[in-house]
Amino acid sequence: MPPGLHRVAAVVEYDGSRFCGWQRQAHCASVQQAVETALSRIADEPVTLACAGRTDSGVHATAQVVHFDTAARRAPHNWLLGANTHLPRSVRLQWVQDIDAGFHARFSALARTYRYIIHNTAGDPALLGDQVGRERRPLDVHAMRAAGQLLLGERDFSSFRGAGCQSQSPWRNLMALRLWSQAQFVIIEVTANAFLLHMVRNIVGALCAVGRGERPPQWIAELLASRDRSAGEATAAPTGLYLVGVHYPPQFAVPALVGGPCFVADTRPLSQVNSLTQRPEAR
Repeated sequence: MPPGLHRVAAVVEYDGSRFCGWQRQAHCASVQQAVETALSRIADEPVTLACAGRTDSGVHATAQVVHFDTAARRAPHNWLLGANTHLPRSVRLQWVQDIDAGFHARFSALARTYRYIIHNTAGDPALLGDQVGRERRPLDVHAMRAAGQLLLGERDFSSFRGAGCQSQSPWRNLMALRLWSQAQFVIIEVTANAFLLHMVRNIVGALCAVGRGERPPQWIAELLASRDRSAGEATAAPTGLYLVGVHYPPQFAVPALVGGPCFVADTRPLSQVNSLTQRPEAR
């Protein structure tokens, strides 16, 4: 890093509905452009961001991590509150802090977590229209969960790789896949060291085929082994996808914010949950 500069890290939350993705592009509005413009006004100098993961057009984030180098000296709350006054309502900084010069938002990350939210009823939602994916047919969550476990581990994910992916290798380590239902929603959450282009959305599309009963759970293992994207299912819509966590070594002290948007797996026994929701008998 050149003399006189120091490194600042931040966590950004955004609704990606009206952006063409994270990465700055000349022909359309990007999240990166909005955040860089706001921070540049507070720094009184140009700011260029590096991010943990470049989300696609229409994809959201509750915990995108970025860093930038600057000569400007500002208190963390001045960076945060000042930048937020210059950002569109759909983008907000949630945390800002000076950080070690060895930190890199992308290359220091150990893993990333994405969450996909499916609105699973026959009708379309009046609310959250641009923040959820949609599946009108009932989904068998138990079958989807069994299928999802077949993806765990370090594997060749060519069958879930979007066209145009620039990664040199299709191998990724899928560390965790959690799947649960809550009210009228089905939520799929995946953690991996890194992701291929459209990898999460292609996994969701395949799991939904299992959930609809069109494919057996074991088909996921066969699809994975085929290494053939054309053998898979349609890519799920970007509207339901959120970057909800980026995981770093503890020495960098990047906060593990609560992954949004406010869906949490209930691990209590079903009998206990039912007992809490039943109305007491009239006395």
